[in-house]
Amino acid sequence: MELRQSCGRTGSCFDNAAAESFWALVKGETGARVRPDRATARDEVFAFVETFYNRRRLPKHKAFGYLTPAETRQGHQHTLAA
Repeated sequence: MELRQSCGRTGSCFDNAAAESFWALVKGETGARVRPDRATARDEVFAFVETFYNRRRLPKHKAFGYLTPAETRQGHQHTLAA
């Protein structure tokens, strides 16, 4: 099996824009403070992603149909099953 590394071009900030935007949102919503340990930080990020980001957040663009990521995934799985 041949594997190909996936990474952006050196010096191009746009290659990683989606990930940078996501982590900026996480820091803004959960607070950019030091946690007592890695497990606490992991739990807080998991709770944010699962309780807000995937279930209640609405994308700011109508191209996504104003659906949450969880609703989009559910619709896609329904389409694949049909």
